[in-house]
Amino acid sequence: MQYSKVEICGVNTSKLKVLKEEEKVKLLTIMKEGTPKEKAKARAEMINGNLRLVLSVVQRFTNRGECPDDLFQVGCIGLIKAIDNFDVSVGVRFSTYGVPMIIGELRRFLRDNNSVRVSRSMRDIAYKAMQVKEQMTAQNNREPTVEEIAKVLEVPKENIVLALEAIVEPVSLYEPVFSDGNDTIYVMDQVGDNNDEKNWLEELAFKDAMANLSQREKNVLALRFFKGKTQMEVAQEIGISQAQVSRIEKGALNKIKSEM
Repeated sequence: MQYSKVEICGVNTSKLKVLKEEEKVKLLTIMKEGTPKEKAKARAEMINGNLRLVLSVVQRFTNRGECPDDLFQVGCIGLIKAIDNFDVSVGVRFSTYGVPMIIGELRRFLRDNNSVRVSRSMRDIAYKAMQVKEQMTAQNNREPTVEEIAKVLEVPKENIVLALEAIVEPVSLYEPVFSDGNDTIYVMDQVGDNNDEKNWLEELAFKDAMANLSQREKNVLALRFFKGKTQMEVAQEIGISQAQVSRIEKGALNKIKSEM
């Protein structure tokens, strides 16, 4: 799908509205505090005002042989989940939260519709390998070799390679995935406004802030933002309540913000 394409799912993409950040905050606040009629109207405006965000993310997945209309519809599901679960009080931009949610929904769709079924154990190895790769890259300022990853996971290197090739190809958490003209959103970008490229001091500060989180906080953030799961899905996976997930997530983001 190219930018020149006008119609997708019957939507004229050249006329998609783009909301300003303050408009998003206002609509999200109405969704939380307004009357039922006001909430429904604000939700519809929030969805329609973020379709271009979906379009920009979908373009990353159009070389997989899937119908662009199908990808756009799946991306909209991720957008709606993000809108319904976003907490304005956390203090992050909506796009920072929404992009990983949309990506997660698209990856689940591509994985579930893959003609080659991948076992759960193979997917687990792949996701663990991706996490180890990011951790070791942050610690050593270089990407680890397959042998190094295999040693950490205590898995044969051949299994690591097969697992990574079996799933939808992994994307670096530092790769830019969306830009609205003002700042760039990275997969791992969870807090703050980045109007300029992050310099090395900011990267070190962010890594230090993440390192100071507890393992449970890291797990919750990884599931929520890197894998695009809802708070309810996270709660079911790690065996706690949705309210506890919300408190852990909010506390972890506040820690990162205070240290940055």
